[in-house]
Amino acid sequence: MERLSEVFESSARRWELIIYPSMFAFVVLAAYGFFLIYRLAGDVHYLAISVDSHMSVLSNNMQHMSENIGQITTNIRTMTVSLDSIEHKMGTLQPILASMESMDKSIQMMNTSTQDMTNTTRFMQYDMHRLNRNVGKPLSFMNSFMPW
Repeated sequence: MERLSEVFESSARRWELIIYPSMFAFVVLAAYGFFLIYRLAGDVHYLAISVDSHMSVLSNNMQHMSENIGQITTNIRTMTVSLDSIEHKMGTLQPILASMESMDKSIQMMNTSTQDMTNTTRFMQYDMHRLNRNVGKPLSFMNSFMPW
């Protein structure tokens, strides 16, 4: 029985060499875990305070953003009505374009007629020049006989 008691004691000492350091490591890790949880709770508390202080500003900005989106919607509706009106007015431009083509042809004809008138006037000037030369010399001779 004494032998059993010695074996049990030596076995208990071996277990003590393993168990006590393990228990110490567990206590250290548990304390570190508690410290981490404590720090995390402090950080979450700080985060909650920061978010709470900025929440009113965020809410106000969201309200302004909602109003601006409403104004954008109204402006887009107005633009849609304006574009529909423009589209309707564009349909009336086709007959105007046809009239302008007719006017363009008339103006081209007027341009041609004006060029013809210019040429005719130039020929009249040439003919008057020739008449002046042909009639002017004999008349200047006759003018020397006239008293006035």
